[in-house]
Amino acid sequence: MTKGQVESKISEAISKFEIEQMGRGPERIRTVILQDLILIRIKGFLSLSEKNLAQNKEGVELIKKVRTALFENAREDFEKAIQSVIDVNIVSTFSDVSTKSGEKIIAVVIDKDLEDVLKG
Repeated sequence: MTKGQVESKISEAISKFEIEQMGRGPERIRTVILQDLILIRIKGFLSLSEKNLAQNKEGVELIKKVRTALFENAREDFEKAIQSVIDVNIVSTFSDVSTKSGEKIIAVVIDKDLEDVLKG
């Protein structure tokens, strides 16, 4: 597979993960591979209720706590979704949400330079 094909397949797998584990699929998702780092940018993942809740500081904090807890509880399935596309060992995973833009960024550190592997 080419780098673009792997990025696309990871996006598809994560979109499916979001639907199954978080109860809602994103409006848009983009994956970029940079050496040993996989960046996933998800747009439009907040529900209408979450958007309404995000109108004040307490609501924003609550959304971030709940979304972080949900992601942490499903981390193993998230990592399996990536590994279903590409055979890598995952070193660490980081995630944060922006209630202002309605985006989530997930950074996945893997044990090899994936760009180099995909060139060969």
